[in-house]
Amino acid sequence: MKDLTPHLPKHAESTIHQFLRAHALPPAAEGVVVGLSGGIDSALCARLARDALGADRVLGILLPAAGFSDSLRQETEGYADRLGIAHRTLSVEEMDQRFRALVPEVTDRVTLGNAVARLRMVVLYTVARETHRLVLGTGNKSELLLGYFTKYGDGGTDLLPIGDLYKTEVRALAAELGLPGPILDRPPTAGFWEGQTDEGELGSSYQDLDRILHGLEQLLRAEEIAERSGISLETVRRVLERVATSRHKRRLPPVAKVGLRTVGLDWRE
Repeated sequence: MKDLTPHLPKHAESTIHQFLRAHALPPAAEGVVVGLSGGIDSALCARLARDALGADRVLGILLPAAGFSDSLRQETEGYADRLGIAHRTLSVEEMDQRFRALVPEVTDRVTLGNAVARLRMVVLYTVARETHRLVLGTGNKSELLLGYFTKYGDGGTDLLPIGDLYKTEVRALAAELGLPGPILDRPPTAGFWEGQTDEGELGSSYQDLDRILHGLEQLLRAEEIAERSGISLETVRRVLERVATSRHKRRLPPVAKVGLRTVGLDWRE
């Protein structure tokens, strides 16, 4: 019985390079802006963009908020230096504090974390517009399918170079390209609060999640995925339900159809 574990296609790197050159070089744009978080996704995106477009067309932006340690900042700036790309560190901590003061009744940490993600995207798009660049998203296929991103935050980008790579494939490509050990080994996290991890919030390891999602991609039933992966049927159904309920994050907002052709419905670009 064929294993459901995704395997990195041999052409992945070259395909992403071609994709970036097609969308982010003149006359379309002057390059890309990428938010650098210290995590594997943003580090890989910056590396792929540097290799595809040239270092002078990649601008890294660190956007630390409360909880972003000095050691992580220094490590991330050092990584950008080694890539040879220009980078800026623009703290959003004061913006976050002012926002919290504006709505003091809001205390839910997920809601406040989503606000930080949206503040960061405001900064990235402001810098991108001024430098005639596109905002390079860092979301991967696992996050997109699970809805594990902030709508109009890290989910609001111009390009998604690793959006068709599962998280396990991201790790494989990052290792293949020789990204630094601390980046490869760091538990994935949005960093919104101390101790937060992706896998802790999602309730399963990325290894298991990706096998379930890969089964879904192949149009397998929940029972088939559970049997072939060895993962409990309850867990498989929980993950598939999350994919279904996060569908709205992967679509344009619904538009009330009034005219002959409607954006997001039957208007063909």
